[in-house]
Amino acid sequence: MQHSKKTMETYDYLIVGAGFAGAVAAERLAGMGKSILLVEKRGHLGGNCYDCYDEAGILIHRYGPHIFHTNSKEVWDYLSRFTSWLPYEHRVLANYHGQILTLPVNLNTLYELYDQKTASALEEKLISYFGRGQKISILELRQNNDPDFKDLAEVVYEKIYLTYTKKQWGVPPEELDPQVTERVPIWLDRDNRYFKDKYQGMPKEGYTKIFERLLDHSAIKVVLNKDYKELLGKVDYQKMIYTGPIDYYFDYKFGALPYRSLKFEFETLGIENFQEVAVVNYTGQEPFTRITEFKHLTDQKIPKTTILREYPEEYLPGKNIPCYPIPKKENFKLYERYKGETDKLENVIFIGRLAEYRYYNMDEVVGRALRGIHHLTS
Repeated sequence: MQHSKKTMETYDYLIVGAGFAGAVAAERLAGMGKSILLVEKRGHLGGNCYDCYDEAGILIHRYGPHIFHTNSKEVWDYLSRFTSWLPYEHRVLANYHGQILTLPVNLNTLYELYDQKTASALEEKLISYFGRGQKISILELRQNNDPDFKDLAEVVYEKIYLTYTKKQWGVPPEELDPQVTERVPIWLDRDNRYFKDKYQGMPKEGYTKIFERLLDHSAIKVVLNKDYKELLGKVDYQKMIYTGPIDYYFDYKFGALPYRSLKFEFETLGIENFQEVAVVNYTGQEPFTRITEFKHLTDQKIPKTTILREYPEEYLPGKNIPCYPIPKKENFKLYERYKGETDKLENVIFIGRLAEYRYYNMDEVVGRALRGIHHLTS
């Protein structure tokens, strides 16, 4: 008697990762009649955008605050099919040894850094030279011959970015790609919004609900708590969309790409509010970089509040999560070696922050996925 071999599951696409890149790709392809197996290593959807309710009933962002903003009508309209929005414009303060400063640096910040007379004179000089409403950088001020401009650049750099950058990246700023600090913005206006994009808001029911709706399709099978490599040879697929770490895909053949990770420390307090705005950056010697108070983001009316302190730390594969590619030239050169390997693959598409070793905002990842799938299927 012969026993027939078990038929292998077959899909048009194997998608690795359930963050925005993978979920958007899955939704688009399923809508085109393709069958999808989406595999996620963690036990939840949404990647680092995952949010959930804590024991106090407060909607928290498990991996740090995610603020949605975009100038892309296409991206905004697309996501609006899967969520309604709470109106929200992000505001951030810096705490430098107890001195509270407005971010990003603007004309209001001048009066927090200097006395009234000095700030007024500096405002007049800046507007006269650069023009009201302009965005300038620390580099521009440093290269200017005016000693007042140079002094402003140094004060802003020292009080807002120097120690913060050391904490964030684990190395002195001079070891990073010069663009990290050269592009530090100073706005010659009084707009205290952290982002100036046309479309801004927070998903009314949270980010996780967006992912659940994106993946709610009969052609999409989702597998959580599974490393995709465990499925290789056990399922059949035509193409792969890979959104995980590019070095892991190639088994670290050229070495691991460096990232910074974060340790997240949540605390629920029996008070209405802890701080004035959602995010306060701590730019002094504190071991953490910022404190987030989530009720400012969700507009929940609860007598308690939950805050999050973020402690930057070294990324150790298997121990914590990769959060930020470290912007150093040698790291980008290593990435290019891996990128060269991807060019040899016909049926694997690499999309997203980890797959492209680049810091993308959420809207940029969504846009990359939308364009990538359109190009793939056109």
